[in-house]
This record gives sequence, structure tokens and C-alpha cells, in this order.
Amino acid sequence: MQILLLTEKDVKPLLSMSEVMEVVETAFREKALGYAQMPPKIYVTYNKYNGDLRAMPSYLERLEVSAVKVVNSHPDNPKKFKLPTVMATIILVDPKNGAALSILSGTWITAMRTGAAGGIAAKYLARKDSKIIGLVGAGTQARTQLMALLSLYGRLEEVRVWSRSEESRKKYVSEMEIVCGERARILPVKNVKDAVADADIIVTTTPSRKPLVSDEWISDGTHITCIGADAPGKEELDPSILTHAKIYVDDWEQCSHSGEINVPLAEGIITKENVCGELGEVVAGLKPGRTLSSEITVFTSTGLAVQDAVTAKLACEKALAKNLGRWIEMA
Repeated sequence: MQILLLTEKDVKPLLSMSEVMEVVETAFREKALGYAQMPPKIYVTYNKYNGDLRAMPSYLERLEVSAVKVVNSHPDNPKKFKLPTVMATIILVDPKNGAALSILSGTWITAMRTGAAGGIAAKYLARKDSKIIGLVGAGTQARTQLMALLSLYGRLEEVRVWSRSEESRKKYVSEMEIVCGERARILPVKNVKDAVADADIIVTTTPSRKPLVSDEWISDGTHITCIGADAPGKEELDPSILTHAKIYVDDWEQCSHSGEINVPLAEGIITKENVCGELGEVVAGLKPGRTLSSEITVFTSTGLAVQDAVTAKLACEKALAKNLGRWIEMA
């Protein structure tokens, strides 16, 4: 039995954001329509190392795509080990016989499919005339989220980026100015308020365990995509925002335990009735998204295994077409 091995170097040039957004939108739709098997991700926590490990299996029945991802989150990695905060490995499986088809580095796949999910959320929940973006955090997700918004809108008037480190802000601006070209002006800011006040779209991408974005800074009509809160106890928003916003989740079971809503739910600040539905239900036309320009909308993302599966499949197909990767004997 031969398996195609794809390294991070193989995978990275294969994926365009527009293509990833297309397959991830399909995955959202298939899940909402009931054609996907996706148990909630399971966690192993490394408390003394400030990290965790997650396992994420899935099967999209109509697409005949199945995969399992193992992924970590260690926020101290960049400083302590010069490693990414998030690293992943994906095994693409043949549903017909359970044989592994490909083993892929999943780090860039994870970054791209998460960015794509934010772009799809903006497509259905943000105002169509959105031009000012506020980024809270300046890591990998701040990069791919902006890539997705540029793919969606084409041009943006202003992108404000905040992080605790001046060095990371400057690095972000220098790197993303090359990506954006003349399609957006990127400004580093010294505090969160300056990033989010009067922004049309806010994206939070930090591992914070205490709110960073205050309710009083949020204007009517704002859309907020919450990426950083992806484990129990994490939160980036003032819970008051959630009491008067239209909240959408990527998966209720995952988000109720580990998404932006997990702490406010546990504390009784909001209930399940505050959640309008899953983003996939909006994509599939089963529930409405934004209906008024004045609404504040929130999308809380924990990351879906089905997103990994379809993006890994896309990467594998493109690698086969380009004769990339290395075949290894497993049996």
C-alpha cells in the first residue's frame, strides 16, 4: 500500500484562498444539510506546558471525503522553541476501505481553512460595503483572515492591526503590505480600541483568557469574527457584546465548550437561545444571516474537521496533478 506524503513545503504553494473558500463553503453546506459525520474534537491538555492536543475526524458522505487531523495549540512555541503556535498532521482516508491515501502536513491547511471560514462568515454576516478592518492579534490567523477578506471584497480602505508586541505589529505590516499591494492600507496601532473602534469587521485571533474588546467600542452594523477562543476558558470579547448581538457558531457542541461563547454560557450571561444558529445553516439557506445593516453580528469559530478534510483533498488532488510529494510504502 502506497501513501502520498506531502510536506509543508509541498502544500503551501498549492492552495489559493479563493479555492479554499470555495471548498470550505461547500463543507459548511454539507454539514448543515446532514451529509457529514463529525464528532466534536477531543482534547488532551498539557497544563504544565501551556498547550493542548486535539483529534478531529470527519466524513463528508456525498463528497466521499474523509480525514483525521491531529493538531496542537502551544502559544509559547514561537518564543520558547521557534515553532508555530499551531502545528498539524492530516491523514486523508479512502472511505471505501479505510486505507490511508495521503499524509499531509496540516499546519498551512489549518491556517488557510480557518481564514477561509472567516471570509465566508463575512460573506453572509458582514455588510456588503465593509471597508475598514480591525485585527486583534498579529499572528498567522491575522494573515489568513485578511487574505480571505481581500479575496471576498477585492479592496479594503483600511486595515488596523494590534498586538501586544510592537515588533510583531511591524512584522505583520511589512509582510502583509507585500500581500495586499495597493488593495489595502495597513496601520499598526498601540491599543485594542484604536483597532476596533468604528471598524466594519473585527477579527480577534489571540489566545486570551480575558476580554480584550469592550462593548462600548462596538458600533452598530459591525461584524465580529472570533478565532482565538478555541479551548475551554478562552474569551476575547466583553460578554456584554454577546447579549445584544446576533451570534452564529461553526458548531454548537464545540463552541458551547470551547468557543467565544463558552465562558458567558458557563456564567449564565447568555443561553443557547442567544445563538441564532450555525453558519452552515445560513450558507445552506436554512436560516437567515444579516437582515439589517444596523445589526451587530458575531461568528465564533472553533474549527471544523470537515474544513480540514476538503482542504486536504484539494491539496492532494493538486499535488497529484503536479506530480508533487513522495510515495511511501506502508504495507
